[in-house]
Amino acid sequence: MANNEWGGDWTKQKLDTFEKYVIAYLNIMCSQKKKCSGWPEIIYFDGFAGSGYKNTKTNSDENPSFPNFYIDEDVYSGSPEIVVRLNKKFDKYIFVDIDNNSIQSLKDKLEPYVNLNIIQYINGDMNEELVKFAKSLDKTKAALVLLDPFGMQINWDSIAHLKDLRVDLWILIPSGAINRLLDKNGKLKNIDRIKDCLGLDEKEIKAIFYKKTQKKDLFGDEEEKTQKISNSIYKITELYIKQIGTIFKYSTKKPLVLYNSKNVPIYHFAFASNNKIAEKIATQIIGQKHNANYKN
Repeated sequence: MANNEWGGDWTKQKLDTFEKYVIAYLNIMCSQKKKCSGWPEIIYFDGFAGSGYKNTKTNSDENPSFPNFYIDEDVYSGSPEIVVRLNKKFDKYIFVDIDNNSIQSLKDKLEPYVNLNIIQYINGDMNEELVKFAKSLDKTKAALVLLDPFGMQINWDSIAHLKDLRVDLWILIPSGAINRLLDKNGKLKNIDRIKDCLGLDEKEIKAIFYKKTQKKDLFGDEEEKTQKISNSIYKITELYIKQIGTIFKYSTKKPLVLYNSKNVPIYHFAFASNNKIAEKIATQIIGQKHNANYKN
């Protein structure tokens, strides 16, 4: 089995999975729009749109929340272009990125493909823009949201604003980065970043990811040791999916596992929606990718 070889590298696996879903989503939504008057406006929201080009790198030595180990130079190489080049179109596209130069580059790249009147480019913080976007949604609008970060930039409170809305969400869970911040002895120097990402307090985090053991020291006295649980990276994903379940009615129970070149899981690509059919389609697509991994 070569998990990182399906369709190329892990980035391509992610983008191929997402593209298949977008095609299915637009086929259904556009078809219904033709049949039903007053069908909701369909909007695409990309919270980490980037430049739309390859070779996008981030030096994260000063920020442990998304270490270089988890960054791939192709991570922003395709989702905006994939979406706008499809034959069927959204009524509106919103591309957000905190880097102004990336937004300008993306605008230049996408200009030939879509009427500029239906694209909004925003240079800003994803968390703030997602909250604004969520507040703008009503019964006349439906949205497909992609949150595809390098690391732990997404605050749980921002995602919580999507509750009860007509939103389909694809989110890249930074399971590897979170796991790296959960040190072996529970010191948790970056506890605020972990809390913001998982939507839990420190007590809950320690109760989930650490266990207490009693060991005798050299003098035979009992001493208590704090030890990180095994398979913590999968526990992170399980917990994150459970958290998503408090916001959406349906979510993929087994997200797509993305591995680096050393066959170490670094991300999990998950889907959530308030529509059962949407979740079924996403689950089938992810299942196809898992099967393809095991055949290689």
